[in-house]
Amino acid sequence: MERSSSVIEVSHISKSYARVQALRDVSLTVGKGELFGLIGPDGAGKTSLFRILCTLLLPDEGTAAVDGYDVVRQMKEIRRRVGYMPGRFSLYQDLTVEENLQFFATLFGTTVDEGYDSIRAIYSQIERFKDRKAGALSGGMKQKLALSCALVHSPSMLLLDEPTTGVDPVSRKEFWEMLAMLKERDITIMASTPYLDEVRRCERVAFLSEGQVMGIDTPEVVLERFKEVFNPPPIVNAVATQSQQAEQDDGGNAIEVSHLVKAFGSFRAVDDISFSVRRGEIFGFLGANGAGKTTAMHMLTGLNQPTGGTGTVAGYDIRTEHEQIKRHIGYMSQKFSLYEDLTVRENIRLFAGIYGMNDKAIKEKTEELLRQLKFEAHADDLVRSLPLGWKQKLAFSVAIFHNPDIVFLDEPTGGVDPATRRQFWELIYEAAGRGITVFVTTHYMDEAEYCDRISIMVDGKISAIGTPDELKQRFQQPDMDHVFTYLARQAKRSSD
Repeated sequence: MERSSSVIEVSHISKSYARVQALRDVSLTVGKGELFGLIGPDGAGKTSLFRILCTLLLPDEGTAAVDGYDVVRQMKEIRRRVGYMPGRFSLYQDLTVEENLQFFATLFGTTVDEGYDSIRAIYSQIERFKDRKAGALSGGMKQKLALSCALVHSPSMLLLDEPTTGVDPVSRKEFWEMLAMLKERDITIMASTPYLDEVRRCERVAFLSEGQVMGIDTPEVVLERFKEVFNPPPIVNAVATQSQQAEQDDGGNAIEVSHLVKAFGSFRAVDDISFSVRRGEIFGFLGANGAGKTTAMHMLTGLNQPTGGTGTVAGYDIRTEHEQIKRHIGYMSQKFSLYEDLTVRENIRLFAGIYGMNDKAIKEKTEELLRQLKFEAHADDLVRSLPLGWKQKLAFSVAIFHNPDIVFLDEPTGGVDPATRRQFWELIYEAAGRGITVFVTTHYMDEAEYCDRISIMVDGKISAIGTPDELKQRFQQPDMDHVFTYLARQAKRSSD
């Protein structure tokens, strides 16, 4: 692609953290006004490169320049020209929308009034919520606020490190429409993403693996060249035999919910939902950010009490027997439920003890699990040192270590590359094959296709429930992404 000039120039950059080499001899250029993608598996070095470009890290070797300014010697000039959104939202949760925006404006030596024209199109969509704390916003609204904060000083380029991870498909589409609008203003954008539909919206992409650039080209060329990473073959549920299906049909229900309500003042986060989940079933629980999924899951797992209605989990009443429920379920939150400052082995022992297992059983099963995960050589490594995909597998394995009746998975694969997500779903199928009921939320619609049945929540209610094929046929849509989008766009709530 011909460009009049390059605004990002990276030449032979290397960066190490103790024994881990994050970047190895990386070179690339990004043209003025280009929408450039940075893609690759977890631990590939993408975040390290972003931090070097926005002057938060120093390279060990090589050089990098942004808009002609050296990242080591001229960081102040670069910071005036760059807007940066890190992987985790760069917002202060206890500050309001307006306070966050004012803080970032002050940080860059400007004011909201001075920078308002730069953010008007985006900020005007959330300005009516300016007195709401950032922590109370939906994922989509946080995106818009974080982007407004990154743009308030009128930068000439944006560095976006997986800005849509954990955000529902409709909000993701809206976010990339905003990026297209910014590109029309000739703002250069460099973004990383694990979502293939977003990768395809870039003009060029660089594929990083183990700190090295494996290829730079158009999305179509790179995705085809490295299809084993980005487009692995579909998962076949080999354990879903006829006998297992018969067990699902005859084994009764693992979860039963009738007219369940959770209200916060006059606001009904969960508004009169009823459904059941069969034993051994993989049940997908979908909905846009703010639809009520997590609130419903908190009631089912004993973390919150319902305002109205009834429900049982593993045969126990969610109102009166939540302690029994906790002993018969596993839970993996979207923010991995592991202790980063403990080793792999210590995490396994800790959670096994919490689940009430005795020392002998813990010791035997720990060694068995380490062999299964091929973690023997890493048993005494701190969890914080593991790649994201490894943490994911460990967190899931710990959640089912005590062989629970049901495991609840709250967006377990957020921000993970396709090949690693596929491996994770193989673990889910193995668990279901052992009779564990799987209750899973996800924003990846290809994963929705892997579920036995799906429910989709809109505005606190269940708008549809059925198998993926049934829902596609009922709403006359080609895939689950279109089904989800069709239903989610019918939402009437203006916020969470």
